[in-house]
Amino acid sequence: MIKFEDRGAQVVLTYESDWGPVTWVDDKLRAEGEATLSRTFTVRPVDLLPAEDDEGDARAFVIGSIDDEYRSIRSDVLGLKHDLRISKSIPLTRALFVAERDISIFRRIDELVHNPIVIGGPDTSAVPEAEFRRLLHTFPTTTEMKLYAWTRITRVLREYMETMTDAEQRLTAYMARRARSESKPQDQPGARIPVVNELELAKFEFVRDRLTEMLREAEVYSEAEWQATVADLFLLIFPQYVAVLRNVRVKERYSNPGGSTNRFIDLLLVGANGTVDVIEIKKPFERGLVSKGRYRDNHVPVRELTGSIIQAEKYLFYLSKAGRDGEIAITAAHSKDLPSGIEISISNTKAFILAGRDSNLSSRERFDLEFARRAYSNVTDIISYDDLLRRVENIIASLTKRTESAASRVALEDPVIA
Repeated sequence: MIKFEDRGAQVVLTYESDWGPVTWVDDKLRAEGEATLSRTFTVRPVDLLPAEDDEGDARAFVIGSIDDEYRSIRSDVLGLKHDLRISKSIPLTRALFVAERDISIFRRIDELVHNPIVIGGPDTSAVPEAEFRRLLHTFPTTTEMKLYAWTRITRVLREYMETMTDAEQRLTAYMARRARSESKPQDQPGARIPVVNELELAKFEFVRDRLTEMLREAEVYSEAEWQATVADLFLLIFPQYVAVLRNVRVKERYSNPGGSTNRFIDLLLVGANGTVDVIEIKKPFERGLVSKGRYRDNHVPVRELTGSIIQAEKYLFYLSKAGRDGEIAITAAHSKDLPSGIEISISNTKAFILAGRDSNLSSRERFDLEFARRAYSNVTDIISYDDLLRRVENIIASLTKRTESAASRVALEDPVIA
């Protein structure tokens, strides 16, 4: 058992065993010069506080210091790049540091950031306590880690074995039924029901089901896999686009006077007439649109979103300055990805940013998000994944109604069908 307490200006960790003496810790300290508790806290002989009974079942170690606002846990104790600072208002518990299966929470966070980790308190760079509690609540459990592993394995095997998602299986089954139906002689009454609406309906139902599946297991996709898959689904939803080009190179001559710099656009949508638009596709992080906290009573766009907006506008700038030479170069470089006869045309290019979820936002947060959308709407269309799903659901509802109406008209014309 691990407990923490403040002793004057020191943070003290006390380790006790439910199974008797903890002399193994002493042995480790003597033999190796350090001991690691719960695979998270590394302590050394110099940290050990004197004990009245060396054979007792507890050992106390100094692991940090205290100032007016924060406790500082030494970096060497937690294996971090910098000391960890935690607000004095936050009680220290083992669960604050150690996740299931003795996973060091702050070590995982430290792998993703370069700055010191600060939790709570007045520091402007601190993660608010409420947000950190939410992070702890969503930290993967053993079961989730196992599901992640199995899902990841399934995605790899899908590339080499005949395995499909539920959405893919349903679409395949439908297309097989549709093919059998279309093979009937044209004078049969059933062949008179319009086929186009049903095929379009099946397509959009597939998109909805596939996107829903992906959103449930988004963490198992790499950024590149996610972008490629969602871009293909985007083409199905917006049929005015006939191709998506990846890693498009354009020459830029403004940041390097007297020379040129190669810039690469991740994804470029190509319309049926060759005109292009930029699309930025981000994985749907839970807080990927507006901040939970307020700045001057406003929920402002998070850094991920503002960074995407700036990046998209830079892409638009590079394209606008590429001119005719840029159009020719892109057409030549991506000819194999373009339908026959289409040449790239850069004219009134705009950008889409697909990011985040809005189903978890409050009404106030949605209100402020709409302001951000309108502020950039002249060049950039910010779309959440929930918004994209709503668009697909509306299309499905419309197609369903049209299909049912067409079937009713045929039934009235030919009572045999009814």
